[in-house]
Amino acid sequence: MGDMPVKDVPWWRWRCNVRSALHMLSDPVFQRECWLAGRPGYGDVTDAVYRLVEDTWLDSWSAEKYVGTIFRDVREATAVDAAVLRVLRIVHQVGADAPAASYLEHPGWPEATLAAREAHVLLTANDGEDPEEPPKSLDVLAITLRAV
Repeated sequence: MGDMPVKDVPWWRWRCNVRSALHMLSDPVFQRECWLAGRPGYGDVTDAVYRLVEDTWLDSWSAEKYVGTIFRDVREATAVDAAVLRVLRIVHQVGADAPAASYLEHPGWPEATLAAREAHVLLTANDGEDPEEPPKSLDVLAITLRAV
C-alpha cells in the first residue's frame, strides 16, 4: 500500500484493509515492537482481526467468494482463508480483546503468523510492492483508504 492504493480490483479498499491486517499478523518483530510494547498508532491484535474479517465476513465464508472483487485469483483466496482460520481459532480460544501477549504466547500463534505471512507475501507481490517493508500505521491506512 505504497503511495497510491492498488485499484485494479473493484473492492480495493477492502483489499487494503485485509492486506494491512495480514501484514501486522504476519510480522513477529512488529508484534513485539508495537503490540507488546503498546506503541500507539498501530492498534492491537483485535484491530487487525477486525480489519481482516469485519467488512468481508471472512469469518463466515470463504475468500473464494471475493475472487475478482478483493482477491485476484483462487490462490490468493486460499492463502487468505488459511490465515483467517488459524487466527480466528486462536481468537476464539483466547477471547476477543485479550492482551497481545495472550495471543502471541498461544502455542498455535507461530502457525497463524506463518499462514498470515504466506498470504501477505502473495497479495503484496501481486500488487507489485515489497512485502519486506514494515507495516504502515493505521493513520497511513486511513489516508490510503480516502485516496481517490
